Amino acid sequence: MGRGKLRIYLGAAPGVGKTYAMLSEAHRRIERGTDCVVAFVEHHNRPRTEVMLHGLEEIPRRELAYRDTTFTEMDVDAVLARHPEVALVDELPHTNIPGSRNAKRWQDIEELLAAGIDVISTVNIQHLESLGDIVESITGVRQQETVPDEVVRRADQIELVDMSPPALRRRMAHGNIYKPDKVDAALSNYFRPGNLTALRELALLWLADRVDAYLQEYRSEHRVSAIWGSRERIVVGLTGGPEGRTLIRRAARLAEKGAGGEVLAVYISRSDGLTSASPKELAQQRALVEDLGGTFHHVVGEDIPAALLDFARGVNATQIVLGVSRRKGWQYVFGPGVGSTVARDSGPDLDVHLITHAEAGKGRGLPVNRGTRLGRARIVWGWLAGIAGPLLLTWLLSGVAPEVGLANDMLLYLSLTVAAALLGGLLPALASAAVGSLLLNWYFTPPVHTFTIADPKNIVAIAIFVAVAVSVASVVDLAARRTHQAARLRAESEILSYLAGNVLRGETSLEALLERVRETFGMESAALLERASDVDPWTCAGSVGPRPCRNPEDADVDVPVGDHMALALSGRVLPAEDRRVLAAFAAQAAVVLDRRRLREEADQARALAEGNRIRTALLAAVSHDLRTPLAGIKAAVSSLRSEDVAWSDEDQAELLEGIEDGADRLDNLVGNLLDMSRLQTGTVTPIIREADLDEVIPMALGGVPEDSVELDIPESLPMVPVDKGLLERAVANIVENAVKYSPERTPVLVTASAIADRVEIRVVDRGPGVPDDAKNRIFEPFQRYGDAPRGAGVGLGLAVARGFTEALGGTLGAEDTPGGGLTMVLSLHLTPAPTLAPAEGSTYSPAP
Repeated sequence: MGRGKLRIYLGAAPGVGKTYAMLSEAHRRIERGTDCVVAFVEHHNRPRTEVMLHGLEEIPRRELAYRDTTFTEMDVDAVLARHPEVALVDELPHTNIPGSRNAKRWQDIEELLAAGIDVISTVNIQHLESLGDIVESITGVRQQETVPDEVVRRADQIELVDMSPPALRRRMAHGNIYKPDKVDAALSNYFRPGNLTALRELALLWLADRVDAYLQEYRSEHRVSAIWGSRERIVVGLTGGPEGRTLIRRAARLAEKGAGGEVLAVYISRSDGLTSASPKELAQQRALVEDLGGTFHHVVGEDIPAALLDFARGVNATQIVLGVSRRKGWQYVFGPGVGSTVARDSGPDLDVHLITHAEAGKGRGLPVNRGTRLGRARIVWGWLAGIAGPLLLTWLLSGVAPEVGLANDMLLYLSLTVAAALLGGLLPALASAAVGSLLLNWYFTPPVHTFTIADPKNIVAIAIFVAVAVSVASVVDLAARRTHQAARLRAESEILSYLAGNVLRGETSLEALLERVRETFGMESAALLERASDVDPWTCAGSVGPRPCRNPEDADVDVPVGDHMALALSGRVLPAEDRRVLAAFAAQAAVVLDRRRLREEADQARALAEGNRIRTALLAAVSHDLRTPLAGIKAAVSSLRSEDVAWSDEDQAELLEGIEDGADRLDNLVGNLLDMSRLQTGTVTPIIREADLDEVIPMALGGVPEDSVELDIPESLPMVPVDKGLLERAVANIVENAVKYSPERTPVLVTASAIADRVEIRVVDRGPGVPDDAKNRIFEPFQRYGDAPRGAGVGLGLAVARGFTEALGGTLGAEDTPGGGLTMVLSLHLTPAPTLAPAEGSTYSPAP
């Protein structure tokens, strides 16, 4: 027995008509033949609500004594014993009287749902647990009875019952909600227009989030890549620079201009993980965007503009906010920049805003090079300061200020040495100290123009000068090395965290992991090699990049994984410090390979189990469903051949008609069995050609009576790339199934319409319909829903129809028909399939 379905009527405020709407739905379901009972409904002495209870079966309530007073609660045991299809349970957040089966009514409802009973309930927005503080700040009233938001979010359907504040206040004034003696107090307190407007907005926004989740699920299922501007979603591109806070605030102001606007801040880092923005600045920007009600996202991507656009389209964004580039004018020779590229490639469905800020045009810091500690430019400037600087200073002191004194001369030379150390590190500083000491000795230490030093004090001074210069250079070099090591360890930790996350989620494929290895370490190719034993040759389990290695001995870098597996990289020799992270990648590659093989074995096992199930069902079908029409044909032929009975013309015609009907049924059953066999063996190859639906669909209706189908196929529909034979057979099976379950003298409606980049064919019947939990099951082989009589088919029609539709690159699903019944939706793309066979005509031919 499956779990029951929960439908909730969500009210914006008391008195908007939740219970009335629930009871109206109960009457509609009873008219359709649904077994529906009232488990607990509180009408609060409202006449119109009380009238709606007439004609509904009410299960007696359970009486409980508490503090010398008798109370009534829903009798869960009685409802379970009655076991209706649908139970009405009012006031979802209600707290039960002590001594009840459960503390809260929503817990009672959980028991009914677990027993397979569908439940319809009601709740007001102010009773949601997460909104308690907000509602109290608006109305001044703290709600004592609340329900967890997750209970409501898990509902299969949520319908908002809404009413404008003036209309609700008029309803209150007319006495339709409270008794006349309470109306004035209610209107002047809780039911003030401001309170009602705020509660209404809360209800709309809360429900909008759930609708948004449904929309994302629909877009994912139907592979919708175009942006649907159902609400304003603003993506803020962050670089980690100080301008990010300005961009976030600007985006928040843009979001406020549209109701329900949402801000998503995204920082995109390159996949090597070895360079990144300031963690402190990003943390501050994350806190700011969350304070403003937005969300922060960290995305990895090599091409930053493409990654930003992919993210924006993935979240169905409508606007992108970027800052004006911080690059200087001459830096644009290297490319147009992220902002210009995003604006150019955004397309007509995304608006791009370039925001000015205080950091625009001031230049960007040079990125830290992986192979150096200080960067090439700083080293060049360090050598210039260490060599050319002392020479220039000597010229200035000799010609411009020759009498400043030896002590001042040393301080000036020392300042150049410090500058060389700060810029270029140890070697330029040592060179500056050596050159400076020689120049001091030659030009400024008596006797001048000789390397002889007359005064011992000058010897000490020059020695101290050299010692200080070497010390400063050493400290700067040590700091650079520590910074490089910290950046490297941080990058390693990010990579290991990435690997650990993939292990837990099981998401990364082997090829994606090898590509990550190749990009991270800058290699040409990466391959995972394995062999069965020490004497067997190596085989490649997976590889990326050009010319991957086929043997570990041929690789520039190889990392063994166990006894008979190795990760082989080609491109360059890696330093020993890189092998620690590379070993983690190799181990993860082995895990991914094992996981993939286990998944393949599981798929094979499922395929074998499915084949066994189909063979068993086929035997059952042959033993009964195929035998029945044969028995009818045999009996009719034997009767006609009998010489003991003189059959009239009418009797002979009736027997011949029975033979023809049995043969048609047998032909249909055998055809479906052959079609299902072709689908199972993968021998259905569609030949795609442009076709008009108004020509193909009428040809599919030959197997049903003429007055049983109503066609509505516009001639203006675009041509669709399909295989006519497959589409005709798929539509025929769907229509025949709909006619079988549709009431007499109620034709099945077949319509077609163009929607965006696809065409939908809808087959609408007014039959008994199918529950939600059975909508996917009816497309499985040998499945017949409900009380379909034996001999009515083996349950392959819809399975064959879905198989043919998927072979055409389309989808086939089922929806409820408004007012009762089932609608089959066959969706086909207007773009042709990627591979078209060259031969004329379809490889599919209907079974004889």
